[in-house]
Amino acid sequence: MILRDTESVELSTPTGPMRTHLFRPVAPGRYPGILLYSEIFQVTPPIRRSAAFLAGHGYIVAVPEIWHEFEGAGCSLAYDQGGADRGNALKLEKELSAIDGDARAVLDFLKSHSACTGRLGALGICVGGHLSFRAAATCPDVRAAACFYATDIHKGALGKGGDDTLARARDIRGELLLIWGRQDPHVPREGRRKIYEAIADAGIDFTWHEFNGQHAFLRDEGHRYDPALALLSQNLVLELFHRMLGEGAGAVAVTSSESRH
Repeated sequence: MILRDTESVELSTPTGPMRTHLFRPVAPGRYPGILLYSEIFQVTPPIRRSAAFLAGHGYIVAVPEIWHEFEGAGCSLAYDQGGADRGNALKLEKELSAIDGDARAVLDFLKSHSACTGRLGALGICVGGHLSFRAAATCPDVRAAACFYATDIHKGALGKGGDDTLARARDIRGELLLIWGRQDPHVPREGRRKIYEAIADAGIDFTWHEFNGQHAFLRDEGHRYDPALALLSQNLVLELFHRMLGEGAGAVAVTSSESRH
């Protein structure tokens, strides 16, 4: 689908205005809504391309600036050590209640948008994968959530004072897609095992994929980019969203499954 020029809106949150970037098809109609969470670097060119890819398959995609309390509107951090240090510091400084408030603000905006069907999903990358998982746990109207190599869930280390994200897995009502790289040092084997066991014990619907890939294999900049693995993963995301958010999705019966490659 051809896309409109990117729009931006300032959403009200309990901790101030949050610039949110909107990607959607130019064709008239109503589309499912996707909350897309960036890496710690905020809305960079690779994140914009990921959002455009998803929107081009028939979705209205909203990408918030996750550090809006700390950085000026429009700020994106560089893919260098300074940018990484800043992003990693902010993920420990932000209040957990503010994280949850941001999710609710974007989802409410999408739900009320004239171009949205009201069916909602979430997708996140790196820290955004954690935020996508948490949005599914705290917002029951998230029907499907995709999480790419979600950091810190196994450590409970998101937000000031830590988080209870994994403990809240039992509150998830939608279906999860979790994608990991075995060569990712940020989520080692024991961390992945802890997450897997918790969500399996919670009895939620999920699909689990582990690939031979590094952290940030989806990002189409830098030496860790794996285009073949990125394409495979993007198709897994599209299958989930088409099935869970498309017409007749409410009648689809879902069972938990596991795939390891």
